[in-house]
Amino acid sequence: MEIIYSKNGHTFSTKKYNRDLEVFILQVGHRTTVKVRALKKVSLLEAKEVIPFNVNFKDTYFLNGYQSWTDTKEFHLRERLRNIKKSPHIISKMFAMEKYGDATFYKYSIRKSHGYDVFYSRGKDECFLYNLNYRNTYLLIELIKDSKNLHLSSDLSGITLDEGQEFTVFNYCFYLDSMEGFNAFALDYPKLNTPKLFGYSSWYNYYQNINEEIILRDLEALDSRFEVFQIDDGYETFVGDWLDVDEKKFPNGLKPIVDKIHSKGFKAGLWLAPFVAETKSKLFREHPEYFKKDGKKPLKAGGNWSGFYALDLSKDEVKDYIKKSLVHYMDMGFDFFKLDFLYAAGLGEFEGQTRAQAQFEAYAFLREVLKDKIILGCGANILSSYTNFDYLRVGPDVSLIFDDVAYMRLFHRERISTKVTLQNTIYRYFMNDHLFGNDPDVFLLRDENIKLSFEQRRALTTINALFGSLLMTSDDIATYHEKQKKILDEALHLFKHAKVKYFKRIHHGIEVTYEVDGEKHSFIYNTYKGELSHER
Repeated sequence: MEIIYSKNGHTFSTKKYNRDLEVFILQVGHRTTVKVRALKKVSLLEAKEVIPFNVNFKDTYFLNGYQSWTDTKEFHLRERLRNIKKSPHIISKMFAMEKYGDATFYKYSIRKSHGYDVFYSRGKDECFLYNLNYRNTYLLIELIKDSKNLHLSSDLSGITLDEGQEFTVFNYCFYLDSMEGFNAFALDYPKLNTPKLFGYSSWYNYYQNINEEIILRDLEALDSRFEVFQIDDGYETFVGDWLDVDEKKFPNGLKPIVDKIHSKGFKAGLWLAPFVAETKSKLFREHPEYFKKDGKKPLKAGGNWSGFYALDLSKDEVKDYIKKSLVHYMDMGFDFFKLDFLYAAGLGEFEGQTRAQAQFEAYAFLREVLKDKIILGCGANILSSYTNFDYLRVGPDVSLIFDDVAYMRLFHRERISTKVTLQNTIYRYFMNDHLFGNDPDVFLLRDENIKLSFEQRRALTTINALFGSLLMTSDDIATYHEKQKKILDEALHLFKHAKVKYFKRIHHGIEVTYEVDGEKHSFIYNTYKGELSHER
């Protein structure tokens, strides 16, 4: 156990010098809790621990990505995580690609693989490890290729302790039997009984090119099986100007549409990105003081739209603006809020709190404002979402080409990809209805405006139905032919009645077993082709 801290401008380690901190280690069963108490005023930096474990090249390791879009699956040690630092520097800087994930505060290396908060191994040497200290700090788990151990660390930057103050630096459970660990995780994060919802989102057909005519046409096409109709990005003038609805696209505003959604018996949903604003927005132009700083410049959060920046959530006036925007749409009658790009709450440096504390506090603020409304988090840290959101996206955006265009594969781990998101959907399944209801993103069965093969579309629909608590589409289902209608009917039956019993990586595939109507079925999902095979 090692605690790294600073005092009077100098950095110290408890391994070499231990006059400023008391360290208390409590082990009860499979649970380890570590607290520190300051004997003098100190600033904490990092806690480190090594767990002896036989890390090898034959077993597979579940490495949970930093946020909901980050590629997450069972890895072999020989497989490398995508390092944004290896991407073309000019393009990476132009689009702020390092800001989407953990590259701004974690140093990638070909010698290391890593994940956050939940980890397991399968094969000869099995284990399961999970964090219970998520309100204080993320638990980083590293596999170092010349070390047969698990390396744990907690980022404590931002915490200053006065004499006598205490802070919990580790609180985790570790099991040498993976199934025992899965079961313990399910007990420590009890079942939520999140309702399964079937719905529509406007994004993956029209993107920002929506208008009143399109929205009302697609609304009219939906039958009584649907439960949610969600308007996505494109209704606002610019991202950040949430109270300014584009009058050319929506001359009557959104209120009449909300009423029509309700008249069909659906929940009305709306997309917002509450923690950011784009360069072209009135908010960015008129209120530069609202934005977090990167030195003297505003802190860029990514390259979408005209480029966008992170709001400074430590300021009351910023929170007041976010609250005003959300309450405006609550009062209009919206029931379901898809809140996106939420990783922005964890960007930059923090004073008086860790990154994990700042992010959890930001998400808790959204829950406080929206009260009992349904929240779908997106682009958010995983454990910070627990207790704050009803549903969470568990992978990146679906792409209309299976693995998106070739040049996109050079970029960050949070890039758009149907190939990636389907793996995330499967491997994060154990979180479903324990941390939140899993949102696997949309299925798409349409023939127009898409380059996924029919078999890829069928696999996407089937896997989303089996592994998610939300089943959403952006298709105009009125255009479906009989074969598409049949697949949708089958998927809805799986969504409502099937239960996944088992899944396991097999070379470049994933074997899935599920039960429906008292019968067991199985298939192998080919992760390279995006298709189902060996269906029984």
